[in-house]
Order: sequence, then C-alpha cells, then structure tokens
Amino acid sequence: MPHDNALKLTGSATIPNGVGAPQHNGVFDGALAQGPLMSEREIRAMVDRETAAWDRQDAEALVSLFHPDMVWPWPPDAKSHDPASWVFPQGRYSRERWITGWQELFRTHELVHNVRKTVRVVVSAEGDGGIAVVDVDTLWRNRTDNSLFHWKGRACKGYTKVHQEWLLIFHTGLLDYAGRP
Repeated sequence: MPHDNALKLTGSATIPNGVGAPQHNGVFDGALAQGPLMSEREIRAMVDRETAAWDRQDAEALVSLFHPDMVWPWPPDAKSHDPASWVFPQGRYSRERWITGWQELFRTHELVHNVRKTVRVVVSAEGDGGIAVVDVDTLWRNRTDNSLFHWKGRACKGYTKVHQEWLLIFHTGLLDYAGRP
C-alpha cells in the first residue's frame, strides 16, 4: 500500500512526498526527476572536458567551456581564504585574451602532471545551476630555466545551464584546505 502522502508516477511506482520527489506546483515532475542526476553527470563531464583540454594544452577547447560572463578570481596564495584579498589577474572572460594567455603558457611551459579529482557536485533544485568542488594538482616546468609553476589546491567551479548546455561561469582560484575542518 503506498504512503498516504505518495505521488503517483506513470505505471505503478510511487515516491513518498518529502523524500526527494521533484515537484512543480505540488505535482510530480518526471522531467525534474531525471534532471538533478543527469545534471550532476553533465557537470562531472564538464570537469573532465576541462581536465582533458589542459592535458592536451588546447586553449580553444578550454574557452569553449566558458559562459561569456565568466569570472575567475584568484587568492594571492593558496592560504588566503579571505576573498577581501583576492585579485582578478585575467578580468572578465575575453576569448581572444584568454586564448593568447594560455597559448603563451603552453609555449613557455611543459606540463609535468595534471591530476584532478572531483570531490563534490551540487545542482540547484531548479536544475539550472551547480558547482563542482575539484582538487587540482597541476605542475608546469618552464622550458627555459626549468623553474616549476605549481597549481595545487581546491577550486569551486560554478556552472549555469543556458539553452540546455552547461557552461562554466565562475571559478575560484585554488585554495589549500589541509588541516581545515
């Protein structure tokens, strides 16, 4: 016997209200039922596409992931958790400027390793926004003097869904959370 507060789905399945059943105006919404899980998979795929683009050193593939209003604030170092000290080294997204900057990085530096782990993905109840928390360990070696340029820490990547496509709209610089609760 279904719960008294259950929603009837197509066929014989029921989901009790209040147990994560997506609703619109109190009525079960089958499209929303598939949305959050599908959206989480899509955001994880976006993180994987970004990682692959860095691995290939493909600036065109990187910028294809960004919303035109993308912003990317950076802390001055990985221990600066207070955003009052953060900077905008690249400004608001500019396809040409960002491609040029990354192509210069790729020309002057060799990628030693690029290890990324998606820690968590959260999608809004509306299914139109989400974040991915990603641990990044990317090491570059300068081709001229062999000096190392290390990106290491945790990022929060914000995504927005526009016309059924997920795009990266903000990305925090990398922060070190070692020893923090």
